[in-house]
Amino acid sequence: MSARIAILDYGMGNLRSAEKALEHVGVTARISRDPVEVQAADGVILPGVGAMPRAMERIREHGLDELIAERRGAGVPILGICLGLQLLFESTSEFGGSDGLGLLEGPVGELEAEGLKVPHIGWSPVRWERESRLTEGLPSGTPFYFVHSFAPRPGGEALLGTAEYGSRFACAAERENVFGVQFHPEKSSSAGLRLLANFAGICAKSPAAA
Repeated sequence: MSARIAILDYGMGNLRSAEKALEHVGVTARISRDPVEVQAADGVILPGVGAMPRAMERIREHGLDELIAERRGAGVPILGICLGLQLLFESTSEFGGSDGLGLLEGPVGELEAEGLKVPHIGWSPVRWERESRLTEGLPSGTPFYFVHSFAPRPGGEALLGTAEYGSRFACAAERENVFGVQFHPEKSSSAGLRLLANFAGICAKSPAAA
């Protein structure tokens, strides 16, 4: 069974590049904020580029916070990409602070990269801190492409992957049916495509897809 994935459109994020990357691995992807279309999908991707407070404003304006929470409760796999990862957490210190979606425990804060230019832009190897269906076939140390100034600090057991830029930071998280990566899989060549294919496989096998 091929998964159908909804890419949430709240006006911030390179939606088309994510859609093209999913199409490249044979996945039916649709950019949408229509609740009916999103609820019909087997999985949801929350993209994002920009500042978290503004993104949360846009998400609430379109009622997507409630839709995302409903999909999470229904067991539908959710993947946050770049800013989308940060949005999954409880709060951020960016631009005076903002609440997040609260699907993962912990805050988002500035990168601790003393002596290095921020934002962190470029390829960095990612160390997986535990096994996951999302990272199947991707060895620890695989490089991915980053563009960011902030990173989450996961609480509980959500930490999935870390990378280093001045100091080690969390760059991937997972809790139940909620996943997130700080890097851009759609810009990370074959490794990024493999990760997206893995997510599509999780979506196809989820109880919500039955």
